[in-house]
Amino acid sequence: MEFFDRFRIWVLAFCLIFQLGHGFYLPGSYPHKYVEGDPLNVKVNSLTSIDTEMPFGYYSLPFCRPQEGVKDSAENLGELLMGDRIENSPYRFEMYRNKTEIFLCKSDPLTSDQFKILTKRIDEMYQVNLILDNLPAIRYTQKEGYTLRWTGYPVGVKVKEAYYVFNHLKFKVLVHEYEDANMARVMGTGDAAEVIPTMTKGSGNPGYMVVGFEVVPCSIMHNADSVKNVKIYEKYPSRIKCDPTSVSVPVKEGQPIVFTYEVEFENSDIKWPSRWDAYLKMEGSKVHWFSILNSLMVITFLAGIVLVILLRTVRRDLTRYEELDKEAQAQMNEELSGWKLVVGDVFRAPTNPALLCIMVGDGVQILGMAVVTILFATLGFMSPASRGTLITGMLFFYMILGIVAGYVAVRLWRTIGCGDSKGWVSVSWRAACFFPGIAFLILTTLNFLLWGSHSTGAIPFSLFVILILLWFCISVPLTLVGGYFGAKAPHIEYPVRTNQIPREIPPQKYPSWLLVLGAGTLPFGTLFIELFFIMSSIWMGRVYYVFGFLFIVLILLVVVCAEVSLVLTYMHLCVEDWKWWWKSFFASGSVAIYIFLYSVNYLIFDLKSLSGPVSATLYLGYSLFMVLAIMLATGTIGFLSSFWFVHYLFSSVKLD
Repeated sequence: MEFFDRFRIWVLAFCLIFQLGHGFYLPGSYPHKYVEGDPLNVKVNSLTSIDTEMPFGYYSLPFCRPQEGVKDSAENLGELLMGDRIENSPYRFEMYRNKTEIFLCKSDPLTSDQFKILTKRIDEMYQVNLILDNLPAIRYTQKEGYTLRWTGYPVGVKVKEAYYVFNHLKFKVLVHEYEDANMARVMGTGDAAEVIPTMTKGSGNPGYMVVGFEVVPCSIMHNADSVKNVKIYEKYPSRIKCDPTSVSVPVKEGQPIVFTYEVEFENSDIKWPSRWDAYLKMEGSKVHWFSILNSLMVITFLAGIVLVILLRTVRRDLTRYEELDKEAQAQMNEELSGWKLVVGDVFRAPTNPALLCIMVGDGVQILGMAVVTILFATLGFMSPASRGTLITGMLFFYMILGIVAGYVAVRLWRTIGCGDSKGWVSVSWRAACFFPGIAFLILTTLNFLLWGSHSTGAIPFSLFVILILLWFCISVPLTLVGGYFGAKAPHIEYPVRTNQIPREIPPQKYPSWLLVLGAGTLPFGTLFIELFFIMSSIWMGRVYYVFGFLFIVLILLVVVCAEVSLVLTYMHLCVEDWKWWWKSFFASGSVAIYIFLYSVNYLIFDLKSLSGPVSATLYLGYSLFMVLAIMLATGTIGFLSSFWFVHYLFSSVKLD
């Protein structure tokens, strides 16, 4: 019976985890029950635009402010780094009570500066982002018979040299009747469900859950004089008809703007776990799935061919060599050319060995962070409902994996030094500062540009201090601890001895670096389609959620990078080029060059509307940061696979 009880607990736990990942029932993300008349508070996020990629605060424009004053909502580290500034708003709803023609406020007459900044934001196509019960406001438009979904609504519109502001908002809140029975179904079955209080549809007032938040912006010509004595949330004196296809309130300097809104509640069949589906329906999804599947099949096929050819070639050489007697082997050593002739130089220390160890250590750290983060996101623990958790998780995993970076860097340093641990503290210290230092330099430069533009995307000085403290108080000590363990661990012994005098490398028919740079095309082919969707998510404001496919692509990328670097290393050894260390790193790391070129192509052809040198500099700066991380991760994959291959190859042949 004990076995069956344990089995039953594991089954329940598995069902719980599955339901958690499927329905976003995550810590901090759970249904909020509202009864009729309960207050609903709308929050505002930063104004965003795909034309500038620089967010600005909502209250930087002359919008209505809440009576209790502007207050920041609780934000995590990831939200701040992404430029999100979530604040309270004057919009107030009461659950399941429809209201129309609600007066919000009348702004002061627009000053010259306010008029200029408002028209500039309209020109730059800035969007207002509202949030209700953690759901962003969504807007539907019709174009050529298709329904388009947008998050947020535009500040205004320009028509025939005149600027119009959307001063009336028509909200629709979709609600679903709260059912505790749903929670019991998720949390357990049988006896376990009896512990959780359940409620059926007909018993009492179960309350409601918010499952949708839609907005329709309108431009209404209000009479500013008629609202002199009207207070906030009171009825507007005249009837308001919201027509989103027409505009009627031009923005003029020296004149106030009157803001109003209405709200309608509607019952919906949408379940609470499915309320994010409307945001996750990306256009062209069928093309997305087909392209990814096609890339997986093609690259898997090519990688299989490469692996089979390589194994057959190496095995044939080893088999022929081992079948000979010692005298024939000695004669064969004199006659043979290729990789067997570099046996005395293949493990000769490379140029700048410390830098190679540092880059490999940082690459392992970045790769581990990517794998763990994407795995958690695939399981649903970093859903779109939890803003900023993806960036926060990446930072956390990166800092924790500093111990792995220090271990790998120092152990590789000792291996290259044939067991000498002298200088391991310097190597581990530089491993802790190399990539974060470059990232800090890039982000600081970009941050000065954002500060100069008064954008909310700029990292506050206090957050800079926090990041530096996290770096030096957590990441650096962990890297030093990993370096200590790496210094104590036994180094990897070479299977052959290294000659004192290096062998001369014969002249090559073609530059070896040209082949190394060209090798990056195959890894790039595994991810360029997925890269388009990731870039669209970052720069076009779309929600990225197919982390399962991204995890598969990541695994495939690791395999292809390893095989490409392995093949290139074998080709260099066959032409008696024993300087394989750095070439194996950049054979797979060169994929970063093609990703950067793709980023430039995306900037020119997909972000045509990106305006101003500041926005382009921000884009290229963040792209450079991303490319550097990818180069370290993919280069590390290639180097470690080549090191294993060379060690295996020469340990299989006994040469004097």
